Amino acid sequence: MVPSFFSLSSCLGLWASGLILVLGFLKLIRLLLRRQRLAKAMGNFPGPPTHWLFGHALEILQTGSLDKVVSWAHQFPYAHQLWFGQFIGFLNIYEPDYAKAVYSRGDPKAPDVYDFLLQWTGRGLLVLEGPKWFQHRKLLTAGFHYDVLKPYVALFAESTRVMLDKWEEKAQEGKSFDIFCDVGHMALDTLMKCIFGRGDTGLGHRDSSYYLAVSDLTLLTQQRLVSFYYHNDFIYWLTPHGRRFLRACQVAHDHTDQVIRERKAALQDEKVRKKTQNRRHLDFLDILLGVQGR
Repeated sequence: MVPSFFSLSSCLGLWASGLILVLGFLKLIRLLLRRQRLAKAMGNFPGPPTHWLFGHALEILQTGSLDKVVSWAHQFPYAHQLWFGQFIGFLNIYEPDYAKAVYSRGDPKAPDVYDFLLQWTGRGLLVLEGPKWFQHRKLLTAGFHYDVLKPYVALFAESTRVMLDKWEEKAQEGKSFDIFCDVGHMALDTLMKCIFGRGDTGLGHRDSSYYLAVSDLTLLTQQRLVSFYYHNDFIYWLTPHGRRFLRACQVAHDHTDQVIRERKAALQDEKVRKKTQNRRHLDFLDILLGVQGR
């Protein structure tokens, strides 16, 4: 009885090992074929020398992404290849005519890159393509009407003025200062007013938490892109960076869910609903809620 049990366990172990090897081999073949297609598509474009394993990622990490990309832009003023590892490649384009020729082709989106964002954005307009993308985009067309966007210019200007006032105070100290966070807060303030219909309330504590979460998600996505060993989902979610990404996703999702709930509750009020219905064009969030309610 015991020998047969161990014999069965050994067989199952061998089958499992064989299955893992086969799946790993198929995955490798898929990656190699994708690499071959990418290399062929970008073969006519120049580019800096690549590392046999890291591509250009190692050089970017050592030098700094912005400085390195700017130096390559001077070296290759029209376009150049950019590889993160051996299986994810991009074409950095600087010449407008090149950009027009490439972007007018209507090629499918690169799933291996956009999939990095799925836990954050879900399968929305950013990652969709084809008929489903056009269907979703058509529902939002009214939100991008010129008459809708024009009144928001004043809100853009107001958020920008608040940011410039902060800079004027900081400049009086006679020291250099980092503008990145201020620009991010200005963008979030504008977003809350124009997209989520938050009026002139400005940013509260919860909005600041949302801003920090989005900043974290952006940084972690960039880090994952240049670290080829993070390209595998199974490995990435086991790392501290992967768990941090999921926590930031939860904060971002909780914030947007709360904003939607508050807007739904506000629309239950008869005066607010009539005011909204009498407007010629709706805010972005009101369009989404209107489509959902049909």
